[in-house]
Order: sequence, then structure tokens, then C-alpha cells
Amino acid sequence: MVLPRRPDLRRVALALCLIAVTTAAQAAPPSDPQAALEALEHQRQLHESQAAAARASAAATATMQAALTQQRVETAAKLRDAENATAAAAEQLAALAAKKKAVTAGLVARAAAFAPLLPLIERLALFPSETLLAVPAPPRDTLRGLLVLQGLSQEIERQSAELKAQREALDQISAQMEAAAPALAEAEAVQARQGAVLEAQIASAQASQQAALDAADLAAKAAAQDAAQAQDLRAVLARIAAAHQAALAKAARAARLAERRKKTNAAAAQQREAELAAPAGPGLGAPSGQLRQPVAGRLTRKWGDRTLAGPATGLSFATPPGARVISPCGGSVVFGSPFRSYGLLLIVDCGGGYDFVLAGLDRLDIAVGQKVGAGEPVGVMAGWDPGKPDQRPQLYLELRKDGTAVNPAPWLQGRG
Repeated sequence: MVLPRRPDLRRVALALCLIAVTTAAQAAPPSDPQAALEALEHQRQLHESQAAAARASAAATATMQAALTQQRVETAAKLRDAENATAAAAEQLAALAAKKKAVTAGLVARAAAFAPLLPLIERLALFPSETLLAVPAPPRDTLRGLLVLQGLSQEIERQSAELKAQREALDQISAQMEAAAPALAEAEAVQARQGAVLEAQIASAQASQQAALDAADLAAKAAAQDAAQAQDLRAVLARIAAAHQAALAKAARAARLAERRKKTNAAAAQQREAELAAPAGPGLGAPSGQLRQPVAGRLTRKWGDRTLAGPATGLSFATPPGARVISPCGGSVVFGSPFRSYGLLLIVDCGGGYDFVLAGLDRLDIAVGQKVGAGEPVGVMAGWDPGKPDQRPQLYLELRKDGTAVNPAPWLQGRG
């Protein structure tokens, strides 16, 4: 009997390895290094072309936005001429209204002074002899009474002449107001037509804005919401600055973390950091009267004028009805909402530590986080009746450098 031979384990293992290698070789196609390199190069070129297209699209969008901003600035400048005409007509009508009010008050006062004398004047006119002889008196007293009565008659005659002159002046003022009204109406109509053009441009710009906000916008909105709880302007700016620095630090940490982890969103994180670190605006430079007055109208309060709260830390302008307000500088809107006794308040970060504060607006046409150009419209003042000058709205302008109020006049054209 022949016993079976024991299998050679080494040969079995070698055979199994050969079978596995053969199977793998049959399952996978032979590698082609050249084809792999060409595929990688094609992918790289595709990514570069996509990035170039994105950069070109962003540049085109930025150019278009800059052109639209410049268009709004130019339209606002043309509108300013119409607003100046409205302001002149409104000033004339307001001055006439104030003069009419003063003359009317004078007439009322004289009428009140005349009232007790009217019965005596009427009696003397109807019964002069009887009035003088009504009370028996010595001849000397009677003569003295006649002299007094003669002086009183002359005074009454003088005051009657002044009363008549004031009455004629009042009639003349009323006629002048009636004549000035059409000029004001025409100026307001021109202002309304040009304002409608600007309104259409603003509406178009607002409609084209992206629904999504970038990191800088989100940081600005968060800062503005927190700053609305502050007690004064200095605290508002301090909170906005602190929130911005916190957002910048957070973005920097996210960018470093993404870079360390080699995440695909590292570039986006770095872009957010760059947006937050970028200056809000070009700054102001040396005061040389290079900025336009933010609204048409007359300066009513200068820097340092005495107020109930102490020396004025800004400028106040009496504006024409419905006047358009422009940004004095290029920069970014960091605050825009009602605040304390200021009413509707807007703060524009001009860069370089400079912030312009505009208060007293009736409407804002720009949102927190948006970029603005110098001279770009940002809001509208309220309308008012020139016949009631005490109700005229005023725009308050304040300039702050690193949170401290400074005189804005040297930076404004014609105010240095």
C-alpha cells in the first residue's frame, strides 16, 4: 500500500500568490503615467480657467457697481442744483411768513392798546362839546383838559397812521407771498422730477444687490445691533470698533485652522479675513475743503456755538423740503437706525479712524454694511411748509476721529 504524499505548503502558497497576481493584472488595466499626467494638467488648466473667469466676473461686477455709483453721484449733484433753487424760494417765503407774523402781532398789540380809547374817540367825534362840558370844572382845569385832549388826539392820529402803514405792509407782504408761491411750486416740481430719476436708480441698485451677505456685512450688522443699545455716540463707535475687531480675530482663527487642516474652504476663509481687514474707506487726509456739504440748505449752527448741552460738537443745516442727503466721504455704513434724541442716525466709516455722523433724516436709502461713494445719496429729509418756518427740519453733521468729535468745517467746501 502506497501512502499519499504530503503537499508542499511552500509550493501551495506560491501558487496561490501567482493566481492572485494574475487575477489582479487581468482586473486592472495597465497603468499609463503619461495619461495620468495629462489628466492632471487638464484638471489644473480647467481650475485655472474657472478661477480666471470668476476673477473676471468679479472685476466686471465691481466695475459695473462703480459706474452705477458714479451715476447716482452725478444725478445727486444735478439734483442739488434743483434743491438749491427750492431752498432759495423756500427761504424767501419763510422770511415773508416770519415778517407777516411779526406785523400781525404788532397790529394785534396796537388794536389791544386802542381798545380802551375807542368809546372816548367815538363820543368826541359825535358830541365834542357835550363831552367836554359833561363834568363841571374850574376854567383852569377845563383848559388843561383841552390841552391834554389835544395831545391825546395827536397821539391817536400818529398811531392811526402807523397802524395804517402796518396794515398796508401786511397787504404787501401777503401779495409778495402769493407771488413767490408759484416760484416755489416750480422749483419743487423740478426737484421732484430729478428726484424721481434718482429714486429709480436707487431702486435698481437695491434690486440688484445679492441676497446673501458677505462676512463684512454680517459683522457690521451685528455690531450695529449691539451699538444701538449704547448711551451716547462715543459708546456707539466704541462698540462698533470692538465688534469689528472681534469678527476680524474670529475670521483669522478660522483661516488659520482651515489652512492647518488643508480644508477646501481655506481660500474662502482667507477671503473673509481679507474683507474684514480691508479699510472701510480711503480716509480724509488733510482738511482742504475737498468734501461736499451733505445737504442743500443754510448753516444754522456752527462748531462751538453755545447750546443747552454746552458747545456744539457738530454743524446743523436748515434744509429745503424733501432734500436729498449725500455721504460726505467714501466708505462703509456701520450704523443706520433711530438712536436716542438724534432721530434717524447714520454713521459712515470713512477709513483712517474718521467717522461721519448724520442725524435728523426722514428716510434712509442704504443699509448697514454697504459701501458708499463720496457724494452718493444715502437718505432724504422730511418735507415742510415754508409758511411755518419753525417746523423746518435740520440735518446734524458730526465728524469723529478715533471716537473724538472734531470740527468738520475745514473738510467741507466753502466751510474752511
